[in-house]
Amino acid sequence: MMKELLYAEFVKIVKQSKTYYALVAIAVIELLIFITAYYQGSTILDLLLNTLRQNFYFEGSLLNGNLILYIVLNSLWFNVPLILMIVTSGLLTDEHKDGTLQTVMLQAVNKWKFILAKYITAAIFTLMVIGFMMLSSFALAYAVFGSGDLVVYIGTLNFFEAKEAFNRICWAFASGSIAMIFYSTASITIAIFIKEAAKTWIASALFLIITNLLLKADFLPAGLNSFFFPKLIDTWQQLFNYKIDWQQIGLNNFMLLFYCFGFAALGIFAFQKKDIG
Repeated sequence: MMKELLYAEFVKIVKQSKTYYALVAIAVIELLIFITAYYQGSTILDLLLNTLRQNFYFEGSLLNGNLILYIVLNSLWFNVPLILMIVTSGLLTDEHKDGTLQTVMLQAVNKWKFILAKYITAAIFTLMVIGFMMLSSFALAYAVFGSGDLVVYIGTLNFFEAKEAFNRICWAFASGSIAMIFYSTASITIAIFIKEAAKTWIASALFLIITNLLLKADFLPAGLNSFFFPKLIDTWQQLFNYKIDWQQIGLNNFMLLFYCFGFAALGIFAFQKKDIG
């Protein structure tokens, strides 16, 4: 039964137009980043590094594929998770709207398997979207701007050689994908409670905004930051600290996965108790 449910969910997500709008939207975001960097990137870098250029000699162009990929990664803050939340919540809200959910529930289908299939589909779809984003941005960034050393500003200016920058960017995409799965999972749980598509999108956007605001807030003891989910969503950026704290990054990602399971468990419990009508 679970295989059939997963197959049905994948057919739905492949056939729905929102899936392709999401991919196009991500491609447009990437394209805008590339166009802006191509025409204005050098000017912006010169302004940022003008003082440093008076004291240091930089060999080669710092406006390269690795810097563009780092900028693309910054779309994981808001743009990409919002797109993913809209698409994945549609796995449930569309069925409420079309009335197909009631029809499915009249058949011999376990409610918890039905909703679990949606969570699994959302997670796999999220990984596919991040994979698409990663491959397309890598191909375009290196084709247009080439490789080179990476300079990023996280409290201080950090410089990484091209090979090390490539490795850090790959790990950042992997870490970022866990944060995106968290958002997709949360969006389905929100959809279970709200049902209507438009209201679910607004609630999902609000959840995303509040999470980002709480990331900047500093009202918890330092030891609790690794257990409060808003403090975990920027874990991918920690890979661009000069010294990587792999233990902290591993703990943060483990806790994010824990929250994913927690939100999914809450959603499954609520869906089982909910009267589908």
